[in-house]
Formats: sequence, structure tokens, C-alpha cells
Amino acid sequence: MGFPKNFLWGGATAANQCEGGYNEGGRGLANVDLMPLGKDRYRVGTGEIRMFDFDENYFYPAQKSIDMYHKYKEDIALFAQMGFKTYRMSIAWTRIFPNGDEEKPNEEGLAFYEDMFKECKKYDIEPLVTINHFDCPMYLIKKYGGWKNRKMIDFYVKFAKALFSKYKGLVKYWLTFNEINMILHFPFVAAGLYFEKGENKKQVMITAVHHELIASALVTKIAHEIDPNNKIGCMMAAGSYYPETCKPEDYWKSICDNRESYMFIDVQSWGYYPNYALKWVEKQGAVIPFENGDKEILLNNTVDFISFSYYSSRVSSENPEKAKQTESNIFASVINPYLKASDWGWQIDPLGLRITMNELYDRYKKPLFIVENGLGAADKIENNGKIIDDYRIEYLKEHIQAMKDAIDEDGVDVMGYTSWGCIDLISNGTGEMKKRYGFIYVDRDNEGNGTLKRIPKKSFYWYKRVIATNGENLSLEGLDLYE
Repeated sequence: MGFPKNFLWGGATAANQCEGGYNEGGRGLANVDLMPLGKDRYRVGTGEIRMFDFDENYFYPAQKSIDMYHKYKEDIALFAQMGFKTYRMSIAWTRIFPNGDEEKPNEEGLAFYEDMFKECKKYDIEPLVTINHFDCPMYLIKKYGGWKNRKMIDFYVKFAKALFSKYKGLVKYWLTFNEINMILHFPFVAAGLYFEKGENKKQVMITAVHHELIASALVTKIAHEIDPNNKIGCMMAAGSYYPETCKPEDYWKSICDNRESYMFIDVQSWGYYPNYALKWVEKQGAVIPFENGDKEILLNNTVDFISFSYYSSRVSSENPEKAKQTESNIFASVINPYLKASDWGWQIDPLGLRITMNELYDRYKKPLFIVENGLGAADKIENNGKIIDDYRIEYLKEHIQAMKDAIDEDGVDVMGYTSWGCIDLISNGTGEMKKRYGFIYVDRDNEGNGTLKRIPKKSFYWYKRVIATNGENLSLEGLDLYE
């Protein structure tokens, strides 16, 4: 059987991690611009440290990033050379509405993305657009408190409506919010949340995510009204939790941890909060801020497909304090002794992708789209100028094989696959350039030095062949000419 004929192969980026040009083209300041490199990045991202403006004592990698703002034609041409069928990208909210609450959009920002989409179409690359990928105007955070304020729904709806109207016929695949479950783990990045002293943090996060869920449902409705060809997906940070042992308490903990990951996608796919979620909210000493009509909005406007990121599986323990934890700071879990790990402590589990896909498909019975998957590694340029990243090829090969098994052996319906960071970009978690994911090397270091020159890696040529054979040839053989 293999992959469907119309399978959407490609790669993924996010505006805040690749564009740069943070103060060009009428763009306003966003929360993601203010994520510094270094030890305080995590605490800013979780809303523990207030950073509402640039501080000269820090370096902010997103200001310039890899300068795709000026180099997008060169980059899209390289994607086309690999044979991309789709390119997942996001739109910087503050390029379209610099403050977020303007009456009319910024025409220069609209024109920029229109040019990008037309450039994709020139090569028959289908854009897959994330409307909100960890991106919130700082003006809305300062004035309204970010997504904890219900007024954000109207601002977001206006933003999305402008996109659907302007890009009708150019874009048909949309994602409403990137990794919506990340609100519980990285709230300033995911929803512009900063916590005041004494606030019930869980209540603030639950309020914010409810507003995002209502906004997502409204936008799904509008997208279908403006263009019936539009397909709207939700997006979660996925990776199934395994119990540490067969001890019933560990197994129960894994069920609870998995539910916490699925909770908001349940709402977007099913149209209502399941009972376990209502109980979970109650246990947090919080309430869901329902208003009249909310339940109907959610029920009548569910998503068309389920998209997700997968980097690793996770492990649950009823006593995690006694167990050794992984180094990954945002989604730390108990270490799985049966798995190897990347240089950044992310455990590598290709079968976990197949397991996750089956769990999601069994749960939602809607087409899946793997929109992030990849290996962050420190690549080295050899003396001959080449980059031999066999470790990345091996990682991707095993995960693509697991995806193929889920399709062939298990009957899972999958629309496409976009590997994360198809071109090197700024890491969301650490802010580093050294943690590279791309098929294309970008000459820039952690401190922002470098020529920004683009250099295809060995994986570039490997992935080109994977796409050309529709996933049939995953071997490393025959790439010797590159070496």
C-alpha cells in the first residue's frame, strides 16, 4: 500500500523562529520577540519573570533570526528543490495588526504573506498556515492581559477573518493555534500570560485556554463560510505517556497525564468538555468561564483534522520525585531506560510515533497530519564544506517508517508530514541556533554572528529522494556522491 498518492510531504517553520525583521514592514512588538537567550528564557516563557520590553542585558535571537523576511524566495526555492508538496508556516499577528486591536489590517504585512504564498504556488507547494504559532501582540498583553481577557476572542477573529478573505484561493489548509496544550507548560509564550502575585495560576490558564477554544471554534465557522474548500485543523504537542512500571498506580498516572494532553483537543474535535476535564478543572480550584452560547459554538464548529507535533514519548510515575527526569525542560518526564536520547536529552522513540498516531486516530476518528517531527543536533561543517548529518537521517527514517506502519498495518488516515525546522532556525525552548533541525544549514551562531548563508546538508538530498519515491526509498545508500 504505502503512502497515499496525494500525501503532503514537506517541512515546517514558525514566523517568530525564522522571519526576523521584527521592526520592519509596520510590524508591532510580540511576546515571542522578548524571549531572551540564556538561563532566564524558561522563566520568561512560563510567566514567572516579567519581560514586556527589550533589556540591554539580554540577547534576543528572534529580532533577526535567520532573516527569512528578506530571504523567503531563496528558501522556498530550496524547499521546491527538495520536492515539497506543502510548507507549514505561520503568520506573525503583529505584521497584520501591529497592536492587535486596530480597525484595519496593515496592508504591507498582508502583501508580504501574499507574496510568500504566491512564491509557494509557483512551485506547486501547498501552504499549510498556522494562524497563531505562539504569537501575541505585546500591546494586547499590556492592555488586556493576553488571553485571560475575553476581548482577545474578537481581536483574534478579526485577524483570522482578514487572512481568510485576503488569501482565499491561495491557502486552504489552516491550523488555529499551535500546540494549544502548551498553555499549561509555557503560558507566556502560548497565551501572553504573566502571573501577578497571589493569582490562581491554574484559573488564569484555564480561562485563557477556554477563550482560545471559543476563538478557534468561531474561526473554524468563518473559514468554512468564506471558502467551503478550507480545511481547519487543531494542533497539539503529542507524545504518549507510558507507565513507568505495571504497578496499577503508575498505569493510572499515565492515563491522567495523557488526558491532560488530550483535554483541549477533545473539545476542538468533539465539541464539548468531557467529564474528566470538568473534574480536572474542579480539582484545580478553578471554573471554566462559560458565557451564553459558548457550548453551542463549541459543539457546532469542530475541526476537520487533527494535527500534532511528535518528538518523543514520555513516562509517567506515581512518584516522580524518586525517578530520574529527562533534561527537556518544557515536557520533562521520567527517563525511559529502553531509549536513547538526543544531545538535548530528548528521548528517541520511533515506535512511540506509531503508538501516538493510533491513540489519536482511535480517539478522534479524523484524519491526522504530523506537522512537527525532527531531531535537534549540533551539526558540523566538514573541511570540504559538507554537512554529513546521518544521525538526523536515521531519526527521520525510523519515524517515517513508523508512520508508514501506522498507515499500512493499522489503517490510520494521515494527510501529510512536515518535519520540524526544515531549515535551521531559532529553538523555541532554548533560543539556540546550535540546536539545529534543518535539511538546510544556516550560517548563524547562538550569539547572532554569521553570514546567514544557506547550505544544503546530506539530509536535504535524502529527503528529496524520500519525497520523489513517495516514502518508498528511505535508505541512505546512493547518497555517497554527496559525501
